Amino acid sequence: MKILIVNPPHLAIGSRLAGEHLPPLGLLCIAGPLIDAGYNVQLLDADYNNLCVDKIVSEIILQNPDLLMLGHSGSTSAQPIINEITKQVREKNHTIKIIIGGVFPTFHWNEILYNNPQIDYIVCGEGETTCLKLITALEQHLPLENIHGIAYRLNGQPFKTSPAELIIDLDRYRIAWELTQNYRYTYWGQHKAVVVQFSRGCPYPCVYCGQSLFWQKWRHRNPQLFANELEMLHKEYGIEVFNFADENMSSHREVWKEFLEILIAKKLSLILVGSIRADNIVRDADILHLYKKAGFERFLLGIENYDESVVKKINKAGTVAKDREAIKLLRKHGILSMATYVIGFGDEKIIDFYRSLKQLLLYDPDQIQLLFVTPHRWTPLFDEIKHKEIILTDQRKWDYKHQVLANKHLSAWLIFLCSKLIEVTMQARPKALYRLLFQKDARLRDAMKWYTRIGKRVWFAEWYQFFFETKSTKEKITLEDFWAEPKPQNKIQQNIVKQ
Repeated sequence: MKILIVNPPHLAIGSRLAGEHLPPLGLLCIAGPLIDAGYNVQLLDADYNNLCVDKIVSEIILQNPDLLMLGHSGSTSAQPIINEITKQVREKNHTIKIIIGGVFPTFHWNEILYNNPQIDYIVCGEGETTCLKLITALEQHLPLENIHGIAYRLNGQPFKTSPAELIIDLDRYRIAWELTQNYRYTYWGQHKAVVVQFSRGCPYPCVYCGQSLFWQKWRHRNPQLFANELEMLHKEYGIEVFNFADENMSSHREVWKEFLEILIAKKLSLILVGSIRADNIVRDADILHLYKKAGFERFLLGIENYDESVVKKINKAGTVAKDREAIKLLRKHGILSMATYVIGFGDEKIIDFYRSLKQLLLYDPDQIQLLFVTPHRWTPLFDEIKHKEIILTDQRKWDYKHQVLANKHLSAWLIFLCSKLIEVTMQARPKALYRLLFQKDARLRDAMKWYTRIGKRVWFAEWYQFFFETKSTKEKITLEDFWAEPKPQNKIQQNIVKQ
């Protein structure tokens, strides 16, 4: 069986203007077990080449696979593009079986199947085991009802089987790195790069995040095997930069410390970047020298907000004091900090943006990233705010970089203006400019200049997009109505959907 895996293009400005791309780790994870089972698997990374839908469809038809698989790490904003690609493929070829997967399809399987007759199967949750079982069953014409973790049409109606079991041993399947050889993935200033994952899941119950619901349980890879894989990628593929995709890589201190020590012993001179909780940095104050020695150059700190009451409301399980201490500790050990600030956890006023800017200046991070609350239906936050109105109905822009929720105090243009002023104030303040120009560590200095160049391009492009491309809805539509599931047409569908 010939299988083509497609990574659709992502329209976010940051993805398009950076001029650098990272490989689709999730799709490579799916491909590994399939290749090892004897299937002919190819990768079409349409995001890397920013292919338009017509060219993607033409390439799919040219390759003429028996089975087409699509997924994207930014699955909510990528789903409309997947819908369009698969629709056109089905119009030109009625025999290709189409499978999709990802976080958004996992929780929106019902309406995807309801509204997209061209999509045959949805893999819900982790896909390595499920995809292999599904494709084996399709090849051997076996019944699908007993395959856990899939959604499809049964008797013409959307149907979902029981959830698949978690993959406890994350080293059970290998990643198909060989599929990346036709691409030159780079990051951090044209360094050859990949995305890796030491762990899956997160033990924290933040109300706005669905990762704990998707991954269900925090698990980690074997530290020795994981370090060996990084060494292999460095020596055989020439990889210099490893971007950790973990939600919370250092949850288990002793296991994480073991990995760092093993990697340090290999003396590989790698560049490591990733996201981490601020309180884990404070917890690991005594071993941060190991972080640096292993190769970590920057951490994105998921701080989200600088108001203690908001932090408590969203179940962040952190404190302002620890957030500030984490940034100081990282700087002390020569590791860059990128602090996030999320707009939309409440109906902010001008004074709230002013206070947030003051707090950011006190935190004094090396870099910042402003995001917007993007409430997904599967998160606890959704039930709390589902009555709120939205201003953006273009799902392709539900990427955390566009304002989605209406604010009862401020118009969208004023919120946008405040966010841009915060960004330019933080990045152009004297301390930031001094560090940019006179950073003693040459590698960090180059990294900061690289980020600044991209940031400037993105900053101006966002102005243009906001005023000339992004269309806010004029209708009064609530979050709940926007994501309303299709209503069952008959009693048969009601019984099936409830299973």
